[in-house]
Formats: sequence, structure tokens, C-alpha cells
Amino acid sequence: MRTAAWALVAAAMVVAPSTGLASGEDELVSLINARRAETRGCTGAREAAAGPLAPSPLLARVDGAAAGGDLGKALIAAGYRAATATTLLLSGVADARAAVRLVEDRHCDVVRNRRYAEIGVARRGSTWRINLAAPLLAGDLGDWREAGQAVLRLVNDSRRRGGTCGTQRFAAAAPLAWSDELAAAALAHSQDMAANDYFDHVDRRGAGVAERARQHGYPWRAIGENIAAGQGSPQQVVAGWLASPGHCANILSSDFTEMGAAYALNAQAAMEIYWTQVFGSR
Repeated sequence: MRTAAWALVAAAMVVAPSTGLASGEDELVSLINARRAETRGCTGAREAAAGPLAPSPLLARVDGAAAGGDLGKALIAAGYRAATATTLLLSGVADARAAVRLVEDRHCDVVRNRRYAEIGVARRGSTWRINLAAPLLAGDLGDWREAGQAVLRLVNDSRRRGGTCGTQRFAAAAPLAWSDELAAAALAHSQDMAANDYFDHVDRRGAGVAERARQHGYPWRAIGENIAAGQGSPQQVVAGWLASPGHCANILSSDFTEMGAAYALNAQAAMEIYWTQVFGSR
């Protein structure tokens, strides 16, 4: 189990020309998640992708600077239960795309750090505050099947509304049905990642989701997979997937008709909790 520890690690002021302002907090979250999904590391070398960050309105309101630079005090005052957290401050930034370029240049290792699972972005004029945190696990998480069914309900709520994933618009789609075979494949992969402390769509045997689904008896015509780590509840993990263009597209795609989802825990693993969601159609 994580113990709570946090600090205002970096209040880094960076300057860029300001040429007009637009709101853009959601866009910045999407751009950061798209970068975390890449397998290009900060030095250009290939490395494993990081899981998507779930946007948190509560975390966005946390202002460590207003608390005298004490981020832990600000988190407690806001009622945000964090295992670890950090803040980045950007100044003189015109829009989300300029912000993500500065983050890439100055704080790439921070925003790609896999220990963080949630993000809160606040903007005042040309100043942006980015809070990154690993939340403590929800006390009422339930077993993996209960959590998976909660993921299904949240996913189907999103499919009923449709939405935009990055720049791609999706119309409303039919609800997904629960698949025990896909759930078994999701559970096995979550357990393997948790037990062996890794985060990847490819397991240690070199198998991907297509092979794993077949091994669990699912005769797929189309197959897809979302993974995440660190989020402490179904609400957090679905919010993270929806805020990441590629994961969001899987959730809203009309190509899929069924899904299964599961989490697994390992207190000694880097992220403690690992999630897998498998989509399919027969």
C-alpha cells in the first residue's frame, strides 16, 4: 500500500511569446496524454509508453503556491488524497500547443513519469499550473468483476453521448455487452503486469491482445485493448482513457460490440494497481 508523500517538486517558470489566449486546459491534457502514449522517450530512444492521466477537477483547484509553496498542505485542504504529487508552472504561454512544447523541452521526464495517474490543469491568463499526482486507492473499489462492470457502465454512458477524441469526432454508438472471455483476458493481463511490475500491451511471452483473447476462447473479428496504471477507481481510469485520444477512440468506436475489464493489485509494484480493458466483436 502506498504511503502518502508529496512535495512541490518544481515550480518552473518558462517564458514564450504570447499572441492571444484561448481556454485550453482540456486540450493540454489531451496533448500530454498523446505524448505519454508514444514509445519515443524524452531522449528519442524507444521506451514503454506511460498510461493516460485522468483529469481531476479537484486536483486542478490545488494551488501549492497559494499555500506558501506547501503542496502537501494544499492537497489536504482541497480534500485530495495523494500518494505523491508535483506541480509545474508555465508563464507567458499563449495556448495549449505552446504549453505542451515547453513541457516537452523542460519537463518531459516529469510528464512521462509513470508513477503519476491524474492531472489537474488550471490557467489564469498566460500562466498555466499543471498538477500531477498518484491518488490513493479508493476504499470501496470492490473486486475486479465489480470494478469491471462499473467500467462498462461508464463506457456505455460515453458511447450514448458520443464525443471527440483528440481531433476525431465520434457519433453515438450502441452500448457494449459484457464478455466473460474478454474479461478473463483482461484479468490475466492485469495480473501479469502487476505481478511482474511492467506496463505494456505486449506481455512477457511476446503475446498481444489478439493472442490473449483467442487463448481465452474469444473468436474475434475485431479486437482492441486499453491499459492503465495507478488510477484508484473505475471513474478515474475511464476518465483517463477518455482524455487520451487513442484510448478514447477505442471506447467510442462502433467497430466493437463487447468488452471486459479488470484490475489487479501488487503493493510492491511501481504503480500498485494495473487495469486492462479488452474490446471485441465476433
